[in-house]
Amino acid sequence: MKRSELFFSALQVPLDFIMIVLAAITAWNIRNIPELLVLKPKLYDYPFDAFIKIVLIVAPLFLIIYAFEGLYNIRSTRKFWKEMLKIFSATSIGLVIIIVAIFLKREWFSSRFIILSAWIFITFYVVFARYIVQLIQKWLLRKKGIGVHRVLLIGRNGKMDTISKIIRQNKNLGYKVVDQLESAHLREIKEIKKQKGIDEIILCEPSVTDDEQEKIIDYCAINNINFKFIPTTLQTSKFDLGVLCGEPLIQVRNTPLDGWGRIYKRTFDIITATFGIIATSPIMILTAIAIKLDSRGPIIYKNERIGNDGKKFFVFKFRYMKWELCVTKDNPKVDDALKIEKELIAKQSVRKGPLYKIKKDPRKTNVGNFIEKYSIDELPQFFNVLFGSMSMVGPRPHQEREVEKYMDYHRRLLTIKPGATGMAQVSGRSDLDFEDEYRLDLYYIENWSLWLDVQICLKTVGVLFRKRRNL
Repeated sequence: MKRSELFFSALQVPLDFIMIVLAAITAWNIRNIPELLVLKPKLYDYPFDAFIKIVLIVAPLFLIIYAFEGLYNIRSTRKFWKEMLKIFSATSIGLVIIIVAIFLKREWFSSRFIILSAWIFITFYVVFARYIVQLIQKWLLRKKGIGVHRVLLIGRNGKMDTISKIIRQNKNLGYKVVDQLESAHLREIKEIKKQKGIDEIILCEPSVTDDEQEKIIDYCAINNINFKFIPTTLQTSKFDLGVLCGEPLIQVRNTPLDGWGRIYKRTFDIITATFGIIATSPIMILTAIAIKLDSRGPIIYKNERIGNDGKKFFVFKFRYMKWELCVTKDNPKVDDALKIEKELIAKQSVRKGPLYKIKKDPRKTNVGNFIEKYSIDELPQFFNVLFGSMSMVGPRPHQEREVEKYMDYHRRLLTIKPGATGMAQVSGRSDLDFEDEYRLDLYYIENWSLWLDVQICLKTVGVLFRKRRNL
C-alpha cells in the first residue's frame, strides 16, 4: 500500500467515527423537533448528555464491524458502488446488534425512532464522507500522481502490449508503466528499481522458468513489491483435491453449475424473468404497436440459435428488419434474404472471428433502428428465460453457421445454457472480438456463483438502454 493510501486509510477511521456521532445527533434532534412533537408526542424524555454517552460507546462497535467488512483497505481506484454496499451491510449488522442488546436490556435505550433514523443517517453520512475522500484521492492521483503504483511489465506478447496500452491511456487505473522487459532477468529488474522505482510486477511470459520465477518472487517479498502474473488457461481452472489409492489427485472442475448450483440458477432465472416481464411490459406493448404500425410482418422475430449441448432453439426478439429481409424459415423469401445478408457481411461486418456484426445495416426499419440501438429488441428474451431455453446470464447464443466456424476449444461455450445477458455484454457488448468474448464467457463458466449473476444483472440495467456502437 502506498504512503498516501495509508494516510487516507488512517484518516477514514476518525472520519467514520465523526460521521456516526453526527448521524446519531441528527436523529436525536429530529426526534425533538417541536412540529413533530405535535403530530406524535414523545412517550418520555431522553437527556442529550445521557444519549451522547451511549453514542460514544456504540460508535467504536461500528468501526470494528467496518474493519471486519474490509472498509479500511483503501485504494483510490476502488469501486465506489461496492464500498457503498459494504457500508450499508456493515451498518445494518450494527443495527441488528443494537436491537438485540436493547431487547435483552430494555432500560438502556428504547427509542425506535432514533435507532432507525440513526441507521439511515449513518449510512448516508459515511457514504457521503467516503465519496468526498475518494474524489480527493482520485484528483491527487490524476493531477499530482500521488498514489500511483509504478508497475514493471515482463513479457512481449499481445496480452502485455494491450495491458501497457490500457494503463497508459487510463490514468484512473492508478498505474504507471515504468518499463517493459522481454525476459525476467533479476539484474535488469534491480537496475530498473534503482533508477525508476517499482511497486508492482506483472508477468506474462511462458518461457520464464520456475527457477527464475522463484527468484523474482523472493526478490519482491524482500523489497515489498507486489508480484502478479497472467495465468495460463490451465492455471485459471478450478480444482478439486482428493486422494485415490493413497495418491493425491487433482480434478479440474469444469463449472460449479452442477447439482444444487443448477437448481439455484434456475430458481434465480424464473424470479428475475418474471420480474423483468412485469417491469418492461409497458415498453414491450408500445414497441409491439410501433412495429405493427411501421411495417408489415410479424412483431416477434424467431431467430434459430444453438444452445447448450448443441440443441437448436428459437430466440425471441422484436423484429427490427423489413420482413422480406429477415433470415428465418417463416419468411417465404428466406433464400433471397440470406443471399443479401452474406453480401452485407462480406462488405460491412465489423467483427473478427466466426461472428459478424453489420455496420449501418440497410435492412432495418425506422422503428427497428431505434429499438436495436437501445437493445429494446431483446426484451422478449425474458420469455426464453422463463420457458427454460435460455438462462438470465450466460454466453450469448450463436447461429448454426457461426458455431460451425468454432475452433474445438470454443465449444466449451455450449456446455451451459446461453444467456440473455453475460460478462461479454456488460464488458463491451457487440464491440468485443470473439476471442475476447470467449475468454470472458469461459471465466463465467468456470467461476459461476449466484452473486456473480446478481452483479451482471445489475450492470446490465445500466448497459441495456445505452446506445450501441458499431451500428
